[in-house]
Amino acid sequence: MTAIYSNPGFSDDERRSRLFQGQVFIYETRPESRALVQFAEQLIVEAFDGLDPETAQHHLPVERFAAILAELKPRFIHHPQSKELIQALLASYGCDTDRTYFDVPRLRSSTSNDYLTTGIAYAFHPHRDTWYSAPLSQVNWWIPVFAVVPENVMTFHPRYWDNPVRNGSHRYDYYEWNRTSRFNAAEHIGKDTRDQPKPEEPIELEPRVTLVPEPGGVMIFSGNQLHSSVPNTSGRTRYSIDFRSVHLDDVVNRREAPNVDVACTGTTLRDFLRCSDLERMPEDIALAYENKATAPA
Repeated sequence: MTAIYSNPGFSDDERRSRLFQGQVFIYETRPESRALVQFAEQLIVEAFDGLDPETAQHHLPVERFAAILAELKPRFIHHPQSKELIQALLASYGCDTDRTYFDVPRLRSSTSNDYLTTGIAYAFHPHRDTWYSAPLSQVNWWIPVFAVVPENVMTFHPRYWDNPVRNGSHRYDYYEWNRTSRFNAAEHIGKDTRDQPKPEEPIELEPRVTLVPEPGGVMIFSGNQLHSSVPNTSGRTRYSIDFRSVHLDDVVNRREAPNVDVACTGTTLRDFLRCSDLERMPEDIALAYENKATAPA
């Protein structure tokens, strides 16, 4: 990672070029991101039915908390308004809506002090999204719903941008994951037994770069960044939204971040929807990404 940009005036083409070099962008709240987090907040507050969502973990059995999330998160993911708000947000960032594709937004939660760190509230170890069959041209968008602090956000491990990590991506097949593991997250309370790509060697967590956006602030980074969840010691549950985007020209022309250690099978490209009309990624383009990625020797 060579730079962090705060509210730059770059075009989307220039921004993506810099993202593929390991740089990170952080933006202030704007009307479109505020609308997205307000919608998420509305659903979260309704789901917890009178309890403060950020402190509800201190008043509920962990099984009940997990059950609430198991209903809340799919509701947000699949709600038509979620997609509409993402479409408006991408357009506000100068993305070409006819050539930009996105996947459905996820609502994430990170509970405090190891209350719930598995399954529906999985605490992410250091990882690259590209270990999970994401294209190397993927752009990640991360937005906090409520106020966050350094003790409950996510963090980057910049020394690994161009340094490989021995990892389990060679065992990961995206289609097999969808068939056997994707939809039973809520069942994993206390221990998550699903095999997910992880580092298979010690990771030097320092130096790290931790950014703290305001509620509705937007952080944008390459899906090839090594990043992880900060162990939440804040006493409050963190809620955030993330989604991914790709530009069709980047996908076709392999304009992307460098592959230093990715060796998974399959592709997530069929999950992406065109911003202008929600059409799926063309099948012939997804097929070109079918083979196992080959990490450098």
